[in-house]
Amino acid sequence: MQKICNFIAKWMGVMVLMVAALSLIVPASLAWIGTWVINPMLGIIMFGMGLTLSPQDFKIVLSRPKDILIGCLTQFTVMPLLAWGLTWAFSLPQELAIGVILVGCCPGGTASNVITYLAKGDLALSVGMTAASTVLAPLLTPLLVWLLAGTMVNVHTTGMLLSIVYIVILPIVCGLLCQRFIPKMTQRVTPYLPAFSSIAVALTVGIVVAHNADRLMTAGLLVVLVVMLHNMLGLGVGYLVGRLLRLPRAKSVALSIEVGMQNSGLATSLAVMHFAAFPLATIPGAVFSVWHNISGAIIARIYARHKTE
Repeated sequence: MQKICNFIAKWMGVMVLMVAALSLIVPASLAWIGTWVINPMLGIIMFGMGLTLSPQDFKIVLSRPKDILIGCLTQFTVMPLLAWGLTWAFSLPQELAIGVILVGCCPGGTASNVITYLAKGDLALSVGMTAASTVLAPLLTPLLVWLLAGTMVNVHTTGMLLSIVYIVILPIVCGLLCQRFIPKMTQRVTPYLPAFSSIAVALTVGIVVAHNADRLMTAGLLVVLVVMLHNMLGLGVGYLVGRLLRLPRAKSVALSIEVGMQNSGLATSLAVMHFAAFPLATIPGAVFSVWHNISGAIIARIYARHKTE
């Protein structure tokens, strides 16, 4: 069973891509599943993240405040501004623009820690940044969406804040409590979490694509191009910021990956919950979920292969 789980986690990007392609070609394969399951699945993924975090991970935030501050400032400025700039440069329709901005304003993705490890980056910094940006998300994500998309659509910042608390923060806290009070059971299930999260991400992407297959076929190439540019520019600018600030290469690698890889599942959930009148707003998050796992695997190989002291 462990070998199967390791295989699933290793080939997550391919699996997500295959499920997305199947949902696009044969929407009926997953369209029968309601979009209401997206939020519970994301909550379960966040619960799993809570099971894998430890008090030591949060101590990193306090013991390395300068690194974490640089990381979070970069995270919540570079990606939102890149999202806004790309929607303007490509004159995206309002629905797609909202979705791209949502992705840009979300915290770092949970897969970033695995990618940083494979890239031989500063794993402790990556974990600390993920924890810090996730905790800050209930305040910063609604505020940034309001600032960047408020002219296009009415943004309910309070409702969005509460949604992030329910979908992200509470499940993580529950995971931490399970780790604290039932450690033996937690240790048994932890090795299977990466595979479970991979399946949940693939299903989330598949459901969103299946429900929006016709719309995606209409605006597909444009949104894929914008999402790819958003991710790759985030990876590049994140690394550049680290080098300009004279951070060690391992820290620059972690910064690059944390900035470039977003919690796109959260963006999709927020689009479903708060922008239901704009169905295409869910598409950028789904596409990002597919693409950043592929680009993450590629960039990890590049960084690891060109590692220098």
